[in-house]
Amino acid sequence: MRRTRSAVATSPREQRRSGTTGGLSGGESRAQRSRSRTRAGAGGGGGAVGPQPSAKPRPKPPPRAQEAAAEEPPPAVTPAASVSALDLGEQRERWETFQKRQRLSFEGAAKLLLDTFEYQGLVKHTGGCHCGAVRFEVWASADLHIFDCNCSICKKKQNRHFIVPASRFKLLKGAESITTYTFNTHKAQHTFCKRCGVQSFYTPRSNPGGFGIAPHCLDEGTVRSVITEEFNGSDWERAMKEHKTIKNMSKE
Repeated sequence: MRRTRSAVATSPREQRRSGTTGGLSGGESRAQRSRSRTRAGAGGGGGAVGPQPSAKPRPKPPPRAQEAAAEEPPPAVTPAASVSALDLGEQRERWETFQKRQRLSFEGAAKLLLDTFEYQGLVKHTGGCHCGAVRFEVWASADLHIFDCNCSICKKKQNRHFIVPASRFKLLKGAESITTYTFNTHKAQHTFCKRCGVQSFYTPRSNPGGFGIAPHCLDEGTVRSVITEEFNGSDWERAMKEHKTIKNMSKE
């Protein structure tokens, strides 16, 4: 007579065969058991179910801000657009007030300051031709040293003049109205107005790096005194050798 085994009397050996371990049903698959163990380990004993990890971890993408900063070139350094960009400190208000009162641009204010301190002891003379087509300004002493030359052309033109370096002379207008006459060595540039014929300045042979200014073509109010020296231009080479200072009058 056969004996019938009850489920209760099943031996541990039979339990292992049927897959009934830890209270799990015999129909549970191996994958399910694996997931159950994963959940139990992630819960830390608290029963919480953690996220299921993927088979291959994904690399953490770099922050977008750092990525953008790495791609962007550094900002270009540009020069100051104007003098207003300079740090004038506590003098800014005074500077702006000075400009408004004098109605000057930044360049005009800078020029005024440069003229005041660069040419100390000199005054600014202005002048020009008869018709007004040619106008200039020149920085020179208020006490003028005039040369009265007796060479062939200066005698006919009555070309009395004082000499200044080119850096102290500025043609304000009339470049298109000026024409030039030369002769002999062609070193002297006798410039005059094409319209009225007046020579208010020229480039002398003795000082090709400067200008000879006609004092009688200056505007009134800036000349304090005049000293006239005769120069023997009819014997030019000898006169230049004997004169101690004339050849250096166009130097700074």
